[in-house]
Amino acid sequence: MPTLIPQPSIIEAAGNKPKRIEEYIGRVNSKTSGASVARMVSPAGWVEPGQTPEFEEFTIVLKGEIQVESHSGTITVKAGQAIITHAGEWVRYSTPNEGAEYIAVCLPAFSPETVHRDE
Repeated sequence: MPTLIPQPSIIEAAGNKPKRIEEYIGRVNSKTSGASVARMVSPAGWVEPGQTPEFEEFTIVLKGEIQVESHSGTITVKAGQAIITHAGEWVRYSTPNEGAEYIAVCLPAFSPETVHRDE
């Protein structure tokens, strides 16, 4: 039988400003380890520590824009665009110019133990 997800769990976000993470599918809300799906709402000026995750992340920007920094440079992802970051690659997400609303899908599911944030 299909599993209804009646509401997300609110997850505390890393970064210099409060950011809302609504996990619909993942280790916390649905006890799913294969993938996680979350809606993110971050304010202008938000930046998180860099990370070298063990998972791929697929991000679709719904409103505003995010910046994704890697060792190769910085990519601005605007509303209506998407980006894929790869497991084992260092990246840092931010919303320096304006806030953003976006969907993040991680394969396998996000976990604090596998994100490997910078100190």
